[in-house]
Amino acid sequence: MRLISWNVNGLRACLKKGFLDFVNVIDADVICLQETKLQEHQVDFELPGYHRYWNYADKAGYSGTAIFSKTEPLSVARDFGADAHRHEGRVITAEYPDFYLVCCYTPNSQDELRRLEYRMEWEDDLRAYLCQLDLVKPVVYCGDLNVAHEEIDLKNPKTNHFNPGFSDEERGKMTQLLGCGFIDTFRTLHPDARDAYSWWSYRAASRERNVGWRIDYFITSARLRERIRTASILPEVTGSDHCPVLLELD
Repeated sequence: MRLISWNVNGLRACLKKGFLDFVNVIDADVICLQETKLQEHQVDFELPGYHRYWNYADKAGYSGTAIFSKTEPLSVARDFGADAHRHEGRVITAEYPDFYLVCCYTPNSQDELRRLEYRMEWEDDLRAYLCQLDLVKPVVYCGDLNVAHEEIDLKNPKTNHFNPGFSDEERGKMTQLLGCGFIDTFRTLHPDARDAYSWWSYRAASRERNVGWRIDYFITSARLRERIRTASILPEVTGSDHCPVLLELD
């Protein structure tokens, strides 16, 4: 089973930059999108063979997630937990016979970490949600998680130490999650891979110079480890300031 996760930074814009060409070439069973920035009626495109599921933010043109799946899930749930987490279209959960798939666009802590307190609440509540799902069946958790976990996961760790996405608090929440029976699939298969990034600033030709961050993940229940065939990053795919990440399961 081939799964793709991609923060498209506006699906309408990405459609003009080769999104459908990529979908046709990659031939994924499931495609998870983040930051779609639209509602379904605002876009029209052909995607034969896929069931489409959307979650929208209350605020127009903001956030949003989607799952496109060749197999119809057993069930689909949007959002999770408290009301505070249910207004930005950030989570879709699709249930398949042998696992749950959770597509997530994690809130950014924003400049000067002014949204860090909410981010910490989000992380604790989402971790509890993932653990609850994991009691029923294994979990595949993917998306733009807005954190570079270790120094190896971004080009300039020292100068970014207290910036959003690389604060001690955010990194600590990722460590907590991985301590609850989950694994970072890319790091599990490629523990020493350097210069492997999934997001680059539009500033200062960052992508051309590969000055990036790895903030897009496939995280799974540890008991899926033996089923993981491939976990990779696709930096050659443009169309967004993020590139897609890929997971293949037997």
